[in-house]
Amino acid sequence: MIEFELIHEDKQTRARAGVIKTPHGDIETPVFMPVGTKATVKTMTPGELVDIGAQIILGNTYHLYLRPGHDLIREAGGLHKFMSWDKPILTDSGGFQVFSLSEMRKITDEGVEFRSVIDGSSHFFTPEKVIEIEEAIGADIIMVLDECVAYPADKADAERAVMRTYEWAKRSKAALKSDQALFGIVQGATYEDLRKRSAELTVELDFPGYAIGGLSVGEPHSKMFEILDYTVPVLPRDKPRYVMGLGNPTSLVGAVSQGIDMFDCVLPTRIARNGTALTSEGKLNLRNAKFAKDFTPLDPAHDCYVCKNYSRAYLRHLAQSDEILGARLLTWHNLAYLFDVMRGARQAILEDRYAHFRDEYLAGHDMEFGTI
Repeated sequence: MIEFELIHEDKQTRARAGVIKTPHGDIETPVFMPVGTKATVKTMTPGELVDIGAQIILGNTYHLYLRPGHDLIREAGGLHKFMSWDKPILTDSGGFQVFSLSEMRKITDEGVEFRSVIDGSSHFFTPEKVIEIEEAIGADIIMVLDECVAYPADKADAERAVMRTYEWAKRSKAALKSDQALFGIVQGATYEDLRKRSAELTVELDFPGYAIGGLSVGEPHSKMFEILDYTVPVLPRDKPRYVMGLGNPTSLVGAVSQGIDMFDCVLPTRIARNGTALTSEGKLNLRNAKFAKDFTPLDPAHDCYVCKNYSRAYLRHLAQSDEILGARLLTWHNLAYLFDVMRGARQAILEDRYAHFRDEYLAGHDMEFGTI
């Protein structure tokens, strides 16, 4: 199980600094969590992740179920031992991956039938089955199976998803046999009444933490912040709040000001493999020819290993040549950059200057800063 300690709340915003205490260590919030879909944060070793400040990583239940299989992970002693990571782990339910396979799945109140992206074989996820898989994987924090609707969503479809997610949350909680921390998930698309209803129903089930799902799926930034504005106040003050799938730096800074504690996204690692860096100057596509003779550091305002040792020209060369080292170095930098943004946010909260921190950061970056 986990414990959440609220350390300080900013006096001008809803931003808050806290500590999530888990069996594998404490997590200082607000926190960005790198995604290790298949038991690895692509291109990075566990030791490197620790060195640059990773406090917790994610595993993906859907992908780990398909390969190598949760029984094998259980036999290995759990995901921590299997991947040699001794800090906290969160596993999602696999729901988002399943529901994104619109041509390969069928949803009913009982669960969801889907075909494997690996070999086309048929599988069936129920809330109980997902809990069984997540217990075998052994993460510190696990998620209920939920139904995420696309954007834009018809209100009737969004309402059905809210009620189905609620019923699945009840079944998930009843199925849990371990002492892992099971988080509930709020849905409701872009409808204020549905979001509030979903939050109220989920809170009634008394989970140790709450996630807000169905965001960062194509809606405008302004709509996302609007949804958070009326959803967050419904969630308990003394429990962690988690927005799933958010990795745009400007969105993180804005969402922290609305009282969100936890974030995850594949964005920093995915764009790194495509030759793109997140910097204090904005998003840089290093495949651009203008960087061919740019011998300045990747980000002169950043002091990570990459920025201290490599030029934009060299990193462009690696990206253009599809060298593995290029993907590694840009992943290293992008994650270190986001960790530093979160550390800066936490310090600003502790010093009651988060509004200034937020406004200064957002003034220097377009809201599309981190989109893929």
